[in-house]
This record gives sequence, structure tokens and C-alpha cells, in this order.
Amino acid sequence: PTMRYIPREENEVHCPLEYGMKIFGGKWKPRIICILSTRDIMRYTEIKKELSNLTDTALSASLKELVTDGIVEKKVFGSPQRIGYCLTPKGKEVIPILQDICEWSGRHTSLDDVNTLPQCRRCDYIMSRR
Repeated sequence: PTMRYIPREENEVHCPLEYGMKIFGGKWKPRIICILSTRDIMRYTEIKKELSNLTDTALSASLKELVTDGIVEKKVFGSPQRIGYCLTPKGKEVIPILQDICEWSGRHTSLDDVNTLPQCRRCDYIMSRR
């Protein structure tokens, strides 16, 4: 008998690496996490300003996913009341991992400081370590 192909469920995860990449992988999520790591709480417009080439749709979707996954928390603060975002303890645990990736990438790229994105200059990883 011929074996029938059974497509994998979209949300099915087979290993811890897949889980991690689902949570903080992609183009925008790592950058959002790094930006949020620089302050206790940031408003949507402040995050958007740091990522000027990111659309509102992509930022909203990324923040929503990060909140759902427990990486980011949506908070009400101040007077008048405002909505802000901050990293959860689970989200703060991701920072050293992203910094290790940044350090590895820095050793394997030939970008100069002019081509380095502004948000990357905020990272604890110093480009001169290359």
C-alpha cells in the first residue's frame, strides 16, 4: 500500500528550537524585544518610532503575538491612563540569547558602523568586540 502524506498542523512543534523560533523568530520580534529591553515600559508610538520601516499592521500583530506568548505584557499606566508595553520575566530571559546571536552575527558579517541599524547600537553587545 502507498503511504499517504499527512500535512503537519501549522501550530505543531516537534522540538524546543522550533518553539523558540516560533516565539521570538521572524524579522520584527527580536528587534521589538531588544527595544523593549532598554526601558521599563514603552508606548506603541515610541516602539514605532524606533522601527520606522515597520508598518502599523506588522507592529500590532507582532506585539499581539508577543503578548499571547507571554514575552511582552500590555500595561495601563500614568495619569491620564495610557497603554504601554514591557517585557515579562519570560521576555527578559530572551535578551541574553538575542545578544549571543548578535555577537555571533557580528563575528560573521563585514558591516561597518554606518550600515548598523540604530536599534542595534543600543544593544549591550559592542561592535568593537569583533
